[in-house]
Amino acid sequence: MASLSQWVQGARPRTLPAALAPVAAGTGAAIWQLESLYGSVDWSLVVPRALLALGVSFSLQIGVNFANDYSDGIRGTDDDRVGPFRLTGSGAAPAATVKRAAIVALALGAGFGLALIALAQIWWTLLIGAAAIAAAWFYTGGAKPYGYRGLGELFVFLFFGLVAVNGTAYAITGQLSWVALLASVAIGLLAVALMLTNNLRDIPTDTVAGKRTLAVRLGERGTRALYTATVLAPFALMVPVILEHLAVALVLLALPLAIGPVRRVLQGTSGRELIPVLGATGRLELVYSLLLLIGLIL
Repeated sequence: MASLSQWVQGARPRTLPAALAPVAAGTGAAIWQLESLYGSVDWSLVVPRALLALGVSFSLQIGVNFANDYSDGIRGTDDDRVGPFRLTGSGAAPAATVKRAAIVALALGAGFGLALIALAQIWWTLLIGAAAIAAAWFYTGGAKPYGYRGLGELFVFLFFGLVAVNGTAYAITGQLSWVALLASVAIGLLAVALMLTNNLRDIPTDTVAGKRTLAVRLGERGTRALYTATVLAPFALMVPVILEHLAVALVLLALPLAIGPVRRVLQGTSGRELIPVLGATGRLELVYSLLLLIGLIL
């Protein structure tokens, strides 16, 4: 029987900044747009919708983590696990129990999503919500998981970048904006960096297990170069926004947080030594998104 501490580890809290970051960035873009259009912000409209979006994002992130734990565990991919603790692969929890936990988390995300859609009266986005839940499950689940074919980073960029940021902003304002679009690309790239860190660490075991992640396909050298690009490009993407709204230059304060993990990745850090890099990348994404939120509010 897994302990509470083991269940918390299984939820992989170090990945949760990838859930908070797009909501923070999307909320900031929405506030900027409301100020630009109307000269003021109705916080009674912004806060409930942002909180519901956060509920969706957190639930889906935890759901995909448990679903990944379950699917990789029953396939034997985690038998020689190098990274964080896994419930199924370690035998700490029955596979069926981990599967139920994933379903509960995804169902909770669906509930938050329905509430947000009803509040914002954007019923057409039900299709996008359904696609997000399907993507969470089929990353490593199903007969042909897309995570095993090198498409994990693409879907993370799509759903934890473009969809999450623009979706949050749209649920608040009912409109799309170029600021939200640039922010979504930036946050999506940082989310990709998180996944690349995981997959770089797991290249040896994934290769043996037949899991053809993007990192396995690119090899260590290519993956390290791509990681560097996905960490640094978000700062360049904010230049047009800074020119429009100088306070967004606050995001540059997060740049020093990128130096450590990029240096370690380029120096060839591997295996368990990449676990701190994962944490540092998560902190970078979190701080970047919060500074962006503050800059857009100011």
